[in-house]
Amino acid sequence: MTPRERKNFFAGLGFTSLWIVGLGVFTAYPVIASLYYSFCDYSILKSAVWIGGENYQELVGDALFWKSLGNTLVFAALSVPLGTAVALGLAMLLNCDVRGRPFFRVVFYLPSIVPVVASSMLWLWIFNGEYGLLNGVLAPVLGWFGLTPPAWFADPAWSKPALVIMSLWGVGNAMVIYLTGLQNVPKELYEAAEIDGASAWKRFRHVTLPCIAPVVYFNVVMGLIGAMQVFAQAFIISDAANGGTGTHDGAPARSLLFYTMYLFTTAFHDLRMGYASAMAYVLFIVIAVLTWMATRLSRGNAE
Repeated sequence: MTPRERKNFFAGLGFTSLWIVGLGVFTAYPVIASLYYSFCDYSILKSAVWIGGENYQELVGDALFWKSLGNTLVFAALSVPLGTAVALGLAMLLNCDVRGRPFFRVVFYLPSIVPVVASSMLWLWIFNGEYGLLNGVLAPVLGWFGLTPPAWFADPAWSKPALVIMSLWGVGNAMVIYLTGLQNVPKELYEAAEIDGASAWKRFRHVTLPCIAPVVYFNVVMGLIGAMQVFAQAFIISDAANGGTGTHDGAPARSLLFYTMYLFTTAFHDLRMGYASAMAYVLFIVIAVLTWMATRLSRGNAE
């Protein structure tokens, strides 16, 4: 290394030193420490005691662990495909050359930047079984057929579907990414397909989808990771279902007990940091496996 290269190296190191310190203190250390604590009995108030793999063994027999994992997987299985379809559909509509297009793009993007707490309170009112906006519309229509609308967040059978519908409120970010991908599809391909007599569906299937496949893959993986970590909405709704008592048990009937909520209550309510750390690493492995499966599926479709 020449003196000039050495000078540039240390200058670059100096400029990035704050970032390196931040990465080490706020990311690398917590990751390594939580891995160690996952093999310990640790409650913050006392020193960690090494117990080997007991936390992981206890997870196998923990009914709430399986309940929360099942709820989370069901939510992800419903919300990711539906969110992908809605975001892509909106992006295709907003990619059309219509009057007021910038206005509609802003309107459909705005909900995604509304704070989670505010939007959760709004949806609590919309899905209220007695005086909510949605049931106010559905009740007269279903009444013609002798049916009554569901109680949504007050009904264990409908709480997760309601949360999935609520999650569509935030598809604006994915919609913008899809819109960017659609605008990069060469117009010549559509013109050639039209000359060959391809229908709108065939143009979408054989031109649009292959061209935006990397964008779809990115959004699906990010949506999957986000769905597996769903927390704030369920946390607020569960608290409201318990009358605002500060109890977060996934009410009603633990149907909204998601994995991260159980992890949070285990760590900060029960002060079982070691057990919660083990849960965190299990979640990491589950997300890694699902991401690998999505990648394999994406490559299979590309081939």
